[in-house]
Amino acid sequence: MMGFATVAVGLVPTYATIGLWAPSILIFLRMIQGLALGGEYGGAATYTAEHAPQGRRGWLTSWLQTSAPIGFTASMLFVYVMRSSMTPEAFNGWGWRVLFISSVVPLAASVWIRLKLQESPLFLKMKHEGTLSKSPIYDTLRAWPNLKRILIAMFAMVVPQSVLLVGAQIYSLVFLTGAAKVDAQIANLLVGAALMLTLPAIIFFGWLSDRYGTKIFILAACVIGTFTYLPLYKALTFYANPALYNAQTTVPVTVAADPSECSFQFNPVGTARFTSGCDIAKNALIRFGAPYSNKAEAKGTVATVFVGSKAIPLGLAGQAPNAAAFSANLKQALEQAGYPSHADTSAMNFGMIILILSALSIVAGMIFGPLASAMTDLFPPQVRYTSVSFSYHVGNGYFGGLLPAIATALQIATGDLYAGLYYVIIVSAISFFIGLFCLRSMPSTATISSAATVAAA
Repeated sequence: MMGFATVAVGLVPTYATIGLWAPSILIFLRMIQGLALGGEYGGAATYTAEHAPQGRRGWLTSWLQTSAPIGFTASMLFVYVMRSSMTPEAFNGWGWRVLFISSVVPLAASVWIRLKLQESPLFLKMKHEGTLSKSPIYDTLRAWPNLKRILIAMFAMVVPQSVLLVGAQIYSLVFLTGAAKVDAQIANLLVGAALMLTLPAIIFFGWLSDRYGTKIFILAACVIGTFTYLPLYKALTFYANPALYNAQTTVPVTVAADPSECSFQFNPVGTARFTSGCDIAKNALIRFGAPYSNKAEAKGTVATVFVGSKAIPLGLAGQAPNAAAFSANLKQALEQAGYPSHADTSAMNFGMIILILSALSIVAGMIFGPLASAMTDLFPPQVRYTSVSFSYHVGNGYFGGLLPAIATALQIATGDLYAGLYYVIIVSAISFFIGLFCLRSMPSTATISSAATVAAA
C-alpha cells in the first residue's frame, strides 16, 4: 500500500488538467500512506522481536530503528541532488515527480523480501492452538490491563522518544533554516551528516538494553534531554550564524501593541490567517530570527516594533495594516541593526554544528534504539502487533508531529526563539516520572512470550 501510493503521487495530474480532482486524489493517496504506515512499524517490530534469539532482542530490533534516519537522510540527499541538477522551475514543474516515481525501485525490493519471509514460530504456535485474537482492536482497548500497558507505552516510551527525536532530526532542520537563516540545502546536508554519524549509537543502545534493560536508557534520555536541549540549540545558533547570535544578544527589539490583538498562533494545518497588526509584527520578527519582548499598550493602539530606538509602526490608526510595506521596513531596520538576512557560510563552524546535531541525535537514540524491544516486551502476543502500532503512531502523531506547530506558536507568543524547546523539556520531564514509577527493568534473559506478564505484574 505504501509503495503503490507513493508512486501514484508522482503520477497525479495537475490542477490545470483535472481541477479539484487533483488535490482530492493527492489527499486520498496520503491517507493510504498513513493507513499503511500504521501497520508497518508494529508489524516490523513484532516480527523482528519474535524471531530474535533470547538475549539479543534489543540489538536486533535496533537495526529496525535505523531505517527511519536512513530513509530521512536518503530522501534529503535525493532532493538535494535533484534540485542541484535542474532549475527551480524544472524541479517545481516535473522534477519532484521523479522522486516519487523512483520509489518503485525500493517497492520492488520490499515485495521480493516479503515474499521470502515466514511467520514467527510464536505466531504459528498460536495459530495452531487457535489462540489468535479474532478482534485485535477490540481486545487491545477493551480491558484495563492492556489499556494500561498502552498508556505506559505511550507516555513513558513513545512520547519522550517522539519529542526528542523530532527535536533532534526535524525541528533542528526547521530551526536552522528559519530562526538561524541557514541555506536550506546546507542545513539538509548538515542534519543528514549528523544522522549518519549517530546511526551506530542507536544500535549501541539497543545492544546495551539486552544487558541492562530498557528502563535505564529511557529515563537517562529524558533527564539528559530536559537539561541539554536548550543550551545545545543556543550553541547551534552561535555556530551557525554568529552575526545573528550577536545581534540577538545586543540589539533589543520590542513589540508594543494592544494585547487583545495578539493571537496565540497555533496553526498545525496551515489554514488559519492572523491579520491583526500585532500578529503580523510578531510573525515577521520570528521569520527574521529576531527575538523580542512584549509591551502592552492601550486598546486600539497601532502595533509598533522598536528595533533599538527606531520605531516601525504597522500603519496609521483606523487603517488596515500594510503587511508588505511593514515587512520591508522591518527587514531594513533589522539589517541596519546587525541582523543578517542569511547565514554567512564563511563564518559557520560546520564541525561544531554537526557535533551539536549529533549530540541531539544521540540523546534521542538512547530511547529510539531500545524502543522496539521495550514495546514488544510490554504486550501479550495475541494483541502485540495492534498494541505496538496503536501506541507508537498515536504517541508520535500527536506529540512529536505537533512539535513544530507548537514551537512556532510559543515563539510568536513569547518572542523567545527557544520557547518551543520548553515543550520538549516539559514533556521529557513528565515522561521521566511516569517511566520511573511505571516501567519495570526487564531481565535480559526474559523471553518475549513471558515479558508482558513480567511488565504487568
